[in-house]
Amino acid sequence: MTGGRAASGGQATAPPPIRTLIVDDDPAVVRLHTAYLAELPRFRLIGTARTGAAAARLAADRAVDLVLLDMNLPDFSGIEVLHRLRLVREWDVDVIVISSARDTFTVRQALAAHVAGYLVKPFTKEAFAARLSECADRRPARPSETAVGLGQGQIDGLVTPPGAVPAAAASDPLSLPLPKGLSASTLARVVAALDTTVPVSARSLADELGASRATVRRYLDHLASTGGATVSHRFGARGRPEVLYRLTP
Repeated sequence: MTGGRAASGGQATAPPPIRTLIVDDDPAVVRLHTAYLAELPRFRLIGTARTGAAAARLAADRAVDLVLLDMNLPDFSGIEVLHRLRLVREWDVDVIVISSARDTFTVRQALAAHVAGYLVKPFTKEAFAARLSECADRRPARPSETAVGLGQGQIDGLVTPPGAVPAAAASDPLSLPLPKGLSASTLARVVAALDTTVPVSARSLADELGASRATVRRYLDHLASTGGATVSHRFGARGRPEVLYRLTP
């Protein structure tokens, strides 16, 4: 009896399944990824979403451990979903981007949000399984809310190229030197009109300020290049994606 208890007590407890949310607006893709996921015992599907708003709402629930996220959603982009998740849950949710988007700008924005992987469509079932397995293996080492953060000087050393304006200066976008042709007073109006959570387009901001769209875009591009504004995209049913801006917190 003693030996039986020892043997029983020595058995390792299997970790709980990784609760996964699939985000894609194509029902056929959702069905395919659901089938792939069902063959991976370490993962369990707990829901699907077809819009950015639904994805952000569902993934904000701490019952979700992993989000498989498409970038091209009908209301706003996967990048905006990432921004909202990081604001609400910081690092306790993993995200793997699964998308046909492969442009440099989108990939860099996703990587800046610390995604656990980026899988470009189309791909094989084996590639899907390998990428998710890598994520599962790394989960114990992922950042947590109790991790010791880097100091501002260390961050500047990582992200600021030689000769560039330090990242700390972007905390006050009005203090940065302006390119030729931009005025401090107009910049102040643009900054005052931006919100830290609700993104806006150059068109709507120009209408609000009574200025031309080209003028407003020059100021927005200046803010984005210096870190004073964050850029995301909203994908509509037709045409090119609309660029959205929000003030960097």
